[in-house]
Amino acid sequence: MTKLEDLEIWFVTGSQHLYGPEALTQVANHSQTIATSLDSEKSLPFRIVFKPILTTAEEVRGLCREANNFTKCIGLVLWMHTFSPAKMWIAGLTSLTKPFLHLHTQFNRELLWSSIDMDFMNLNQAAHGDREFGFITARLRLARKVVVGFWQDPETVAEVATWARAAAGWHESQNLKVARFGDNMRDVAVTEGDKVAAQAQLGYTVDGYGVGDLVARMNQVSDAEVDRLVGEYREAYSIAKEHDQPASLKVAAKIELGLRAFLEEGNFGAFTDTFQDLHGLEQLPGIATQRLMADGYGFGGEGDWKTAALVRTMKVMAHGLPGGTSFMEDYTYDFSGTPKILGSHMLEVCPTLAAAKPSLEVHPLGIGGKADPVRLVFTAPSGAAVVASLVDMGNRFRMIVNEVDVIQPEQPLPKLPVARAVWLPKPSLKVAAAAWIYAGGAHHTGMSQALTIDHLEDFAEMAGVELIRIDADTRIHTFRRQLRWEEAAYSRNL
Repeated sequence: MTKLEDLEIWFVTGSQHLYGPEALTQVANHSQTIATSLDSEKSLPFRIVFKPILTTAEEVRGLCREANNFTKCIGLVLWMHTFSPAKMWIAGLTSLTKPFLHLHTQFNRELLWSSIDMDFMNLNQAAHGDREFGFITARLRLARKVVVGFWQDPETVAEVATWARAAAGWHESQNLKVARFGDNMRDVAVTEGDKVAAQAQLGYTVDGYGVGDLVARMNQVSDAEVDRLVGEYREAYSIAKEHDQPASLKVAAKIELGLRAFLEEGNFGAFTDTFQDLHGLEQLPGIATQRLMADGYGFGGEGDWKTAALVRTMKVMAHGLPGGTSFMEDYTYDFSGTPKILGSHMLEVCPTLAAAKPSLEVHPLGIGGKADPVRLVFTAPSGAAVVASLVDMGNRFRMIVNEVDVIQPEQPLPKLPVARAVWLPKPSLKVAAAAWIYAGGAHHTGMSQALTIDHLEDFAEMAGVELIRIDADTRIHTFRRQLRWEEAAYSRNL
């Protein structure tokens, strides 16, 4: 999978020769200072690399081509320190395949009222140059993020950091491979989709494998490897006496070792399985899937490859941030008091969401017709989160995102043998669930207590994916009108 520490964002500044070499030297010095400052910000998880000032169309086109061909470059931050005539950007921008952020800032925070002269005005005119640049990006109808503010302000840095994480997610999507063990769960609609369209628009590939391929790799695992991993289970998790079942633990460990090896050897970043296709497996993968997600893999149950890819992309965007990210499912409601959602899945919730040390347990599954699977049981901590769904609408992909507040269960859940999260969707369950259903959102989601809706909105802009927000301001009557407008716009290929 992608080595995130190797990724770069290029800081690029536009100017022109009208102001003379001395002014260009100042522009370069100022630009390098800003790039160095951003590179030192801990909230920015990737290198910010200063690039030479661009003053001609040939230089612009050359740098854009260089960015396209440099695999570690995941995006560009563009700033017009002076007036940079925008026609010289057309050839470069129309050939650029990497996302870009337009930073509308200036080197000085305050005006030097008593000493300002025309030399200062000509040099520090981002208010002029960025508007010229803004016109050409709008005229060319280019996807981009615009951030306005002084470059050292925390709010400005935070907006750049959010976009940078989305750019990393987009970079991952372009290189992601998803392995599907078995097909989709039979008769389910929302987990289906056009894999060719997904690869064309989102970049990732989805390849199917028989469960026998996985079993063959599992059979290469040695008894010593299994014993070592079972020992790791015993050290890492709480295990009550009744759940300390050595035979079950060994089966689970063998599944994890074989699955991990298969994914590593095939350079896969995400995977799916389905309880309807388990031939050759003694258990449905539970703890194996949970631990692989904790290590950064994406997962989708019942063959849901879109959610598997989304979860992996979200994990890349959330890299290094506090809070977990997981495959999730809206499971059941509590309509008493303040209505809320109990989210879970049969087995597969990522332990990065655990508020405390998970408990390793063995219980019957009641579905799939296999032996009792091993799983980790825990409850998610309280705090803000998002749940996101990616669906195929036929003529486009749509991402639906709901802001939620995770809370603690009002009562213990002693008989619920799965990991879970309880949340209050914004603005309320009544409105959020209606909006989700009107928009066609799936029951499977990617849930994150690390990301915000802004991360996903920036990603959707890069991907050209329709994004539907459900937040504290959502009102059903305006929401339904928005859906009609979106449908009309995409029907006209706008």
